[in-house]
Amino acid sequence: MNISLKRVVLLSTCVASFSFAAGYKIPEQSLNSVALSAAYVANANGADASYYNPANMVWNDDKNLLEIGLTYINLPKIKYEGTLSGNPADAKSKSQQFLLPTMHISSKAYGKIRYGFSITAPGGLSKRWKDPLQKASAEEFTLKVIEFNPVMAYKINDKFAVGAGVRLVYSKGVVKASRPTLYQEDMNGDDFSAGYNIAMSYRPNNSIKLASTYRSKINLNESGSANGYINKYLLTKNPADLATLISYDTPASVCVPLPATLNIAAAYTYKKTTVEFVYERVYWSKYKKLNFNFNDPITEAVLGKPKDKNWKDTDTYRIGVTHQYNDKLKLMAGFAIDNSPIPSKTLGFELPDADAKLYSVGFEYKYSKKVSIGMSYLYDDKETRVISASDANINGIQGTFKDISAHLLRVGFKYRF
Repeated sequence: MNISLKRVVLLSTCVASFSFAAGYKIPEQSLNSVALSAAYVANANGADASYYNPANMVWNDDKNLLEIGLTYINLPKIKYEGTLSGNPADAKSKSQQFLLPTMHISSKAYGKIRYGFSITAPGGLSKRWKDPLQKASAEEFTLKVIEFNPVMAYKINDKFAVGAGVRLVYSKGVVKASRPTLYQEDMNGDDFSAGYNIAMSYRPNNSIKLASTYRSKINLNESGSANGYINKYLLTKNPADLATLISYDTPASVCVPLPATLNIAAAYTYKKTTVEFVYERVYWSKYKKLNFNFNDPITEAVLGKPKDKNWKDTDTYRIGVTHQYNDKLKLMAGFAIDNSPIPSKTLGFELPDADAKLYSVGFEYKYSKKVSIGMSYLYDDKETRVISASDANINGIQGTFKDISAHLLRVGFKYRF
C-alpha cells in the first residue's frame, strides 16, 4: 500500500468530528417524546413542555411540575463491506451503550407568566472501530453534551401564548486515530456556548392545537490539545524520511455549527385520542467546510487543511398518537421519517449516517395525585448506505454500510407539587 498524504485526510475528518457530534441530534429527551418519536410540540404538556414548547406551559395545571428520567441508548455494530482507497476494508464497528439522565421543571402561574428549566443531552453519541483501516480515521470519537435551558412563557390570551429561553450548551469530546509508523492522534477539547429558543402556540378551540418552535444555531468553538506523532514523510514526501517520527503536543481548536431547527406542528383531539403531526427543518447547510487549527506549525501543515463538508438541510416528518385509556393510564405511539444531511461524497467512518425510519411506543401511569411513572421505547432503523465509485467519496470509501440502528429505552418519574 502506497503511503501518501491522502491517507491522512481521513484523520483530519475525525479530528473535528467529535465537536460536530454535538450537532448529531437526539430530540427524544423525555418520557413522552421517546414514546411519540418526538411528535410532541403542539401537544407538549407537563414539565417537559419547558423544553419542547415553552409557550405551552401557560396551559399546564397551576402547579409546580417536575420530570426526571433516564434514557438507555444502545448502538449495535455497524457492518461495512467494501474498500478504502482501493484496499479491502470489510469491518464492523464496536457496539456501544450510554445512559442519558434529564430533568424538566415547569412552574405554577405568576400572573400571565410561567417559568421553566431543562437539563438535557441533545446530542453527542460515539463511534469506535477496531480494524486497522477504520482506526486510521475513527479509532474512537466520543462526545458528551449537556444543555441547560431556562425558559419563560407569557399568556397573551386564552388562545395564544409565546415562550422563549436561553440555550447554554457545554460539550466535551475525545478523538483517537492511529496508523502505526505513520501517525497517531489523541485529541480532547471542550466548549461552552450559548443560543436561544422561541415558541408560540395557538389554540382556536378545545380540539385543535397549533404551534411552532425555533432553536437557534450555536457555533461550537471546541478548543483543547492534541498529541501524538507524525511520520516526517507526510511533510517532506522524501522516502528517506520514512524512519523519522515527529512527536507533537499542541493546543488545537475547531469551530463547527450546531444547526438551527424549526418545528411546525398541529394536533387534533377527538374524545380521548390526540393525533399530532410535526414538520421539522434542520439547517445543516451551514456546515460547508471543516477548518481546524493546530498551534504547532508542522502539525498544522499536515492536518490543518480545510476540508469540504457541504452538508444539506434536512426534513423530518413525525406523527404521534396519544390515547387516554382511563383516568390513570395513558398510551402513546409514534413514527417518523428522518433524512440524513451527509452527502455520499463526504461521508466517513466517524459518522456513517443514513436516512431512517423511527418507531416508538410508551405509557404513563398515574400512581397518585402527585406521582406518575412511565416507560417508552424507540427504534431508529437506518437504511443501508451504499457509496459507489460515481460518488467520488473524498475519503476513499467505496462500499456498503449495513445494520445502522439505535435503540432508546426511557424510564420517567413525574411529580406535582
